[in-house]
Amino acid sequence: MEATTWIKPGDTLTLWTFLAGWAAISIWLEQKYKWAATLTGCMIALLGAMALANLDIVPLDAPAYDSVWEYLVPLAVPLLLFDADIRRIWRESGRTFVSFHFAAVGTVLGTFIATFLFYRHIPEARGVLAMLCGSYIGGSMNLAAMKDAFAVSSEMTSATIVADNFLMALYFFVLMIIPTLGFFRKNYNTPYEAGTRSAGEAPAEGENRAARFWGRKEMSLLDIAGSVAAAFLIVTVGTKLADVIAASDLADFVRALLGQKYLLITTLTVLGATLFPKFFGGLEGAREIGTFFIHIFFVVIGVPASLSMILSRSPLLFAYAAVVVLANMVVTLGLGKLFKFDLEELMVSCNATIGGPTTAAAMAIAKGWGDLVVPALLVGIWGYVIGNYAAIITANYLGSLLALP
Repeated sequence: MEATTWIKPGDTLTLWTFLAGWAAISIWLEQKYKWAATLTGCMIALLGAMALANLDIVPLDAPAYDSVWEYLVPLAVPLLLFDADIRRIWRESGRTFVSFHFAAVGTVLGTFIATFLFYRHIPEARGVLAMLCGSYIGGSMNLAAMKDAFAVSSEMTSATIVADNFLMALYFFVLMIIPTLGFFRKNYNTPYEAGTRSAGEAPAEGENRAARFWGRKEMSLLDIAGSVAAAFLIVTVGTKLADVIAASDLADFVRALLGQKYLLITTLTVLGATLFPKFFGGLEGAREIGTFFIHIFFVVIGVPASLSMILSRSPLLFAYAAVVVLANMVVTLGLGKLFKFDLEELMVSCNATIGGPTTAAAMAIAKGWGDLVVPALLVGIWGYVIGNYAAIITANYLGSLLALP
């Protein structure tokens, strides 16, 4: 059937103009207006793309979007990790690693509750719960793996992805807003916000915080060339090596662990940043380029959230996913309060489970929590590793308990 959107899926040049242009406009709005800085450029990128898709201006799916997942998202990971000296990572990621598991437990608990509530009304319930559980601990890679593992039909997979993307978009908005609410600021510690202000990073009265954080920095052509070339090299080596390991005769555990390109890309980058901190840490502009890629990524994840598809095909899946997401947040905030974790760590952990490393890092960047960018990426990658195992165990247990098809 011919696409009915103004911009056709095959019009790659126009779609790339839209992706880059709307990401740039989102950044400009964030740095120009106080309301936009509060909302953040990432959320403007996501919400704007969602609106344009639901108005049939841009298509819900297109090869250009696939290119973002295939190239820009992997490239953003090393670009944002060039200052990731392993000694600093150990100092900064410990508590976030623990709080990530609060969120992962919340996802599993939510999967149990949602399955008991809806399993009689959802076809292929075992496969659907595996896809959502895997996705809400790891990411889309885990969802795709669970589709294959449980042979879920294309129709149910499409409906699940629609619900998944829409709930993810809503959740990102909620996670961005929570740290600004008085109730949470009163009941949780917010040292990253306080640390930024005490270090003199807070904007003066009327000054735009985002504009100040992303102000002009000195960088050279060699910095840009080195950053981009190094990122391409790391992504290429990591991807090729992961493909070789995944196709090898090594043990299943080894292939599952080292056959994941994002894990290898992160490992290679961290090794380089640790062994050669002066080179990688001295590449000015890498974070800016990576952040622009992240904004383009937010445009892409906002596009598939079609309200019409959700209303016509995915109402039960929407409710199912909502229960999982709500449990993720409630358990994380509850355990975080009990063990006196910082609100910023908890929000990043929730984001890392539901959205993965890139969205968690984007949130940390957008909110000005610079010291949480690396932990966000690392715990998100860990989610990719454990997501399949948690989803398979949960699905098999509930499948046997409830005699799910």
